Amino acid sequence: MTVRIKRVYDPPDSTDGRRFLVDRVWPRGKKKEQLALDGWIKDASPSTALRKAYHGDAQRWEEFVRHYRAELEADPQAWQLLLDAAREGDITLLYASRDPQYNNAEALRAFLEEKLRSD
Repeated sequence: MTVRIKRVYDPPDSTDGRRFLVDRVWPRGKKKEQLALDGWIKDASPSTALRKAYHGDAQRWEEFVRHYRAELEADPQAWQLLLDAAREGDITLLYASRDPQYNNAEALRAFLEEKLRSD
């Protein structure tokens, strides 16, 4: 059971497992069929207020993660489907951000992996 992350602009791959878009906003220039999605889990993405406050500022990454984790903990229904899917097999969290290191999918992956370890 692996939780991967991948930009929506990268092509689907046979190793992706189930693919979930985890951005609140639909990615610019992409059609639904291009993404080969198993679901769009926008409620598992950061709130609009948090996304705008952080807006890719790598210097505030740890602050963003702390607030995002609090949002996730407050709403388990938002991410439970992802955790259940990860328990069944590999999943890939899709994101649109240009930054491969500081993005909501990376923070969500760490959160889900922690939940998987505590099972």
